[in-house]
Amino acid sequence: MARTPVPQPRSRILLCRLWRAHCESALALAQWLEAHPAVARVHYSGLKSHPQHALARAQQTGFGAVLGVEIAGGREGAWSVIDATRLMSITGNLGDAKTTITHPATTTHGRLSDEQKVASGISEGLIRIAVGLEGLADLKADLARGLDRLA
Repeated sequence: MARTPVPQPRSRILLCRLWRAHCESALALAQWLEAHPAVARVHYSGLKSHPQHALARAQQTGFGAVLGVEIAGGREGAWSVIDATRLMSITGNLGDAKTTITHPATTTHGRLSDEQKVASGISEGLIRIAVGLEGLADLKADLARGLDRLA
């Protein structure tokens, strides 16, 4: 039997279920974050407030698991939230079964000039969260630990 990169039917079903779980948790987390007083803005196309929501809804079956969150208080506020997390992994890479969190201005986009960061939409208060498979209540509690200090 030849080996191919195409997953077997059972594997595809499992992958679809996992992806759906990532997307559902990301949407619920984005909605919760959007209502938090320490959050200035949430960038997630699954939110009705996103300027490209209608387009994303028409083109996609899910909205993905990565969201951007503008924290009030700029860089200091962002790092306060990141440093308060215990469940999420602080890392520069995104996409895992475990939720990860990063500060793009000092990691993935750290070599850009301030002008390039602004042009790219990377503010000092931006954090990125790649939602994993942990329980939603646990993720909210992990973020609330830092956000509630800023509110």
